[in-house]
Amino acid sequence: MTPETALAELGHDAQKAVEMAAYHKLDRPYLGVANPVIDAAVKSWRAQIDLNTRLSLAAGLWDTNIHEGRVAAAKLLTQARIRPDDTGAWDLIYSWVPTFDAWAVADHASIAGQKRLVANPARLDHVEEWTGSDHMWTRRAALVMTLPWTKQNNPKPHELAARDRILGWAAGYVTDHTWFIQKAIAWWLRDLSKHDPDRVRQFLHIHADNMKPFAVKEAGSKL
Repeated sequence: MTPETALAELGHDAQKAVEMAAYHKLDRPYLGVANPVIDAAVKSWRAQIDLNTRLSLAAGLWDTNIHEGRVAAAKLLTQARIRPDDTGAWDLIYSWVPTFDAWAVADHASIAGQKRLVANPARLDHVEEWTGSDHMWTRRAALVMTLPWTKQNNPKPHELAARDRILGWAAGYVTDHTWFIQKAIAWWLRDLSKHDPDRVRQFLHIHADNMKPFAVKEAGSKL
């Protein structure tokens, strides 16, 4: 299967493509295809091809720069268990991060990245490199891809250490008032507050004055 045949299978709706371009406000090609259609197609492709072919197809779809192609590429790699895990899925996702340029595609790719980070938390060392990037979407990805560390109710010591490490990254972001960065901080804290409210209260006690008011409000909305 080639990227071209995969895209042809997704189809095209010219009117919806125009609407999606207006919604996402980013100059790139759109097919006008809804996520459930992409989900069904990806499920079918994964049943037909082996892992190496899937990695090749994902790389090719991402390189098309078509919105739905990039979403499909990310969905092809969104899997909790990939055996073996060192075949290149993480490397491919990692290579995509510098090309992130919009929230929707970045979030789909970040969900795929979350699975690979949970599978091998040592990869957090790679993610930490992103926190010093000049590229806003790369910095944001460091928080979006690490959202699984907000969700443990009874974290083990190494999971708590990772949680505190990521909170340290968020603390380094608080004076960056870019909307998407502030939103990512708030998202991380809001999700964490459901499982570890004391850490969120401590973070806000220290850093709220340097955050945008909307981010402080959202971060504490579940407390």
